[in-house]
Amino acid sequence: MTKVLRVLHRLIPPSLHIPPRQWLRAALGTALALLIAGHLCSLAFGTQIALHLLGPLAASAVLVFAVHSGPLAQPWPVLGSYASACLLGLLLRHGLGSELWVAAVALGGSLVLMCLLRCLHPPGAAVAVTAVLADPGLVALGDHLLEPVLLNVLLLLAVGVVYNGLTGVRYPKAATPRKDLHHTRDPLPSERIGVTADDLDQALEALGEYVDVTRDELERIIQATERQALRRSLGGIRAGSVMARDVQFASPDTTLEQAWKLLSEHHLKTLPVLEAGQLVGIVSLSDLVAPAMARARFSWRAPFARQPVRLAQIMSRRVVSVSSDEPLHEVLPLLCEQGLHCLPVLEGQTLVGVITQTDLIAGLERHWLSHNPVRSDQRVPAL
Repeated sequence: MTKVLRVLHRLIPPSLHIPPRQWLRAALGTALALLIAGHLCSLAFGTQIALHLLGPLAASAVLVFAVHSGPLAQPWPVLGSYASACLLGLLLRHGLGSELWVAAVALGGSLVLMCLLRCLHPPGAAVAVTAVLADPGLVALGDHLLEPVLLNVLLLLAVGVVYNGLTGVRYPKAATPRKDLHHTRDPLPSERIGVTADDLDQALEALGEYVDVTRDELERIIQATERQALRRSLGGIRAGSVMARDVQFASPDTTLEQAWKLLSEHHLKTLPVLEAGQLVGIVSLSDLVAPAMARARFSWRAPFARQPVRLAQIMSRRVVSVSSDEPLHEVLPLLCEQGLHCLPVLEGQTLVGVITQTDLIAGLERHWLSHNPVRSDQRVPAL
């Protein structure tokens, strides 16, 4: 009995990583798409025609609504497969007849054609078989069979785009744009160590078989896994543990010269701007450069018309901040990928500290050393 259970356990696939709410969302979407497409197709071409074409469409609806991020469910594979398979089936039926072996040839041929056109979509291949083994109602349409087929698939895609969008699902799945703040050819800082896009391409090529996931989706899965591992390893460190508490700050009325002096004296690159104890902005070295250069230009009117530049005129009012309880793994992307050099740390609305890139590196170093202590036999003896 134990051996039988083991065999059954190996045969049963693991559970899908889809929450039940998504099951219900997909079920409602498939039913709605089939109902709309079937009803409109029956109005345009008759009930019998519509009913005979609903089988492949129902299978496509499952992919569009339940597996919406997969490459087989994207609009071009769905539309391209239906169109190419239907045309191939019609061509073979006219040339070779409506025998079973012709349907088999149409099925294999449609698979090759879809691979060549990069529109692999399994339910589309069923359309080729339907076109060859058509009942009298479909045969009567002749070459016009393509019209109800395309109407069905276009209605399915239209419902898929609208319904998925309204229920918070991005469809069609577009590639995630690359964030490049410095506009250089260098990889992002987070991509310079670890799995790269070239690694994924080479691994997929070496695998030598079809994987039902796009490279972009696979890259996102790997990155999410790495973030989860980072969250687990840094789970006990909070922003309050690494922040600097003796914060140098300015006010909106602070002049340009006073801000330069503060930054120079404390070797800082950024100054929080407080008003009545509340964080209202932030100013960095780059914010000060342009006003300083403008004031350095010679003008005979300067001694009479020049007014002091206040930080209220040049500071950035949209400030990215974190709380003191923010986990460190949530702080990392802000300082590494978004180009920020300093993060104000708040408790409620009160500024209690700042985290710079230097603070972050020092905190990560201490964490690594505490978990990877150097053994005495690895230390270099003092000379």
